[in-house]
Amino acid sequence: MSEQDGMSLPDTSPDASYPNSLGKPTVHPTTENPADKPRGWGAFLAVLGVVYGDIGTSPLYALQASVHTVGSVSHPAAPWEVMGLTSLTFWALMLVVTIKYVMLVMRADHNGEGGIIALMSLAQRVVSNPRFKWLIAMIGIAGTCLFFGDSVITPAISVLSAVEGIEVSLPQASHFVIPLAIIVLIGLFSAQALGTGRIGRAFGPIMLVWFLVLAILGIHGICLYPKILLALTPWMAIKFIAAHGALSFMALGCVVLSVTGAEALYADMGHFGRTPIRIVWLVFVLPALTLNYFGQAALMIVDPRTLTNPFYLLAPHWMQIPLLLLATMATVIASQAGISGSFSLCRQLIQLGYLPRTRIVHTNPHEEAQIYLPSLNWMLAVGALILVLAFRSSGALAAAYGIAVTGTFLCTTLLSMVVFRRIFHWAPWLVALVWGFYFLLDGTFFSANVMKIPEGGWVPLCIALVATVIMTTWQRGRLLVKQRERADAVPMASFLARLTQSQTTHVPGIAVFLAADPDYVPNALLYNLRHNRVLHDHTLFVTVQTLPQPEVSADQRLTVQELGPHMHRVILRYGFMEMPNLPVALTQLSRLGVCFDPIQASYFVSHDLVFRSKVPKMSLWRMWIFLYLLHNATPITEFFRIPPERVVEFSVRIAI
Repeated sequence: MSEQDGMSLPDTSPDASYPNSLGKPTVHPTTENPADKPRGWGAFLAVLGVVYGDIGTSPLYALQASVHTVGSVSHPAAPWEVMGLTSLTFWALMLVVTIKYVMLVMRADHNGEGGIIALMSLAQRVVSNPRFKWLIAMIGIAGTCLFFGDSVITPAISVLSAVEGIEVSLPQASHFVIPLAIIVLIGLFSAQALGTGRIGRAFGPIMLVWFLVLAILGIHGICLYPKILLALTPWMAIKFIAAHGALSFMALGCVVLSVTGAEALYADMGHFGRTPIRIVWLVFVLPALTLNYFGQAALMIVDPRTLTNPFYLLAPHWMQIPLLLLATMATVIASQAGISGSFSLCRQLIQLGYLPRTRIVHTNPHEEAQIYLPSLNWMLAVGALILVLAFRSSGALAAAYGIAVTGTFLCTTLLSMVVFRRIFHWAPWLVALVWGFYFLLDGTFFSANVMKIPEGGWVPLCIALVATVIMTTWQRGRLLVKQRERADAVPMASFLARLTQSQTTHVPGIAVFLAADPDYVPNALLYNLRHNRVLHDHTLFVTVQTLPQPEVSADQRLTVQELGPHMHRVILRYGFMEMPNLPVALTQLSRLGVCFDPIQASYFVSHDLVFRSKVPKMSLWRMWIFLYLLHNATPITEFFRIPPERVVEFSVRIAI
């Protein structure tokens, strides 16, 4: 979050939780309690519906795209080639999802939270070199930006691949594929404002049916050609790579589509816990996916003409329309999970100061994590619709999909090297062996998809580049504003010393001044004294700090310190997964003997009017971006959920 009006950037130093002050701070617990994670069968169903939606719909297009690299309907791939690609798909699921994410990466939780932002914060806290911290931040930002590219592509490719079933079951209606995909996408993004709470309970049962159908269809296909089970051995994958050389490199770019959504296992760990995610994957999802991929491969070997759409042709004709409807629901759920994940990720970036404040709507009064970001939602919607109209098929869009996924995998591997060496105290040789292997594997997958940049891989790269420019520009601009404000700031100690000698008039009421730095006087107070020449009977200097951790425990939330008669410093701490609510948090002061009445409180803030100085420290184009972001940022009072009728705002001109 920006250093503006009471919100300070996170600090990764060991004592970041307790800033310097004029006296020893006193920490008081609040009454906030974290929401309980779902337990029992409800947790397993929720995991099915949210975590595995993306990877669970990969059978719609992944194996088909892989086989297309070595064969077509007119020139079928040899049976051993199909078996080799199936083996590569199976071992990608085992190595990337099962071993890397389920067994290794999910051990690296940050206060129970997962995801690349949490991993980045965890890695930053165990290094002291500023340049190394900056490098870790850049890796985390790169992975995050690629994830946003993935969030744009996932709805487009998932919905397209499902709707394309019309071409199999109703060929005469094939021209309705694009219009129907557009209608589904518009409906999906329009429904985001309602929140996922009402339909969340339906996700699990639908995905339960989906995975059962995947397994049943897969068993049916395997019965057609039982020798396909030989693909369970890595020998078939090795044989394919050895025989095809450079062509196998291209095939790997499609094989990686079978592990899309693996990052969701880690990102959603904070909502469900690692145990349900691991159990559901090992006992249910992995067997269902394996059976379906092997069934599709067996069908393509028996009848090469089914390469046109092996997933739908695996089902009997009478089942294809019901399967189309089920697949459409499954892809909507998969898209929903990606969109919700992007909302959570964007909120984390706002809290950590990498993005400007934006409007965040809480769609469930009892669940803090259920949020809706209108601006991000419609940016994702426009991007997905453009991709559908531009690429017009899931096969064409597959080239754009892989590079976003593999780029995120690579960033996660690099951050994991630091975490497992410094936190888990792995020996250097073990880190080099395990994570060096995954660096080579992810690097190979990423390099294979780099070859697809002309075919569509440029899409996520452009999205990531734009997002990176926006994040770095915002962070640089806020740093310059902070430096300019600090140069003109008045230390709190000297101000309090002069205040006791002055004859300032006191008026009834409670004044809350938002302070970015607790050791300096807020500009709003100085302007209020300069123009109104009054102080309120009770004055609170409130600083809201976002710490580089997902959540803050109750005993660290609130710090109160008396600075003088009826004058207190209040420091509120939040994790980057939490949303501040200033009025609610300040009501805890009454229990601690500090006068606070929400009805009498007035909140004083300063609003920065930034302009380019005669000797600018930012280029003109970056200054334009920063000013645009600053102008469109959500007011801090709305972000802190302060009633607008209680706000007094002063404008401050700042040249950078």
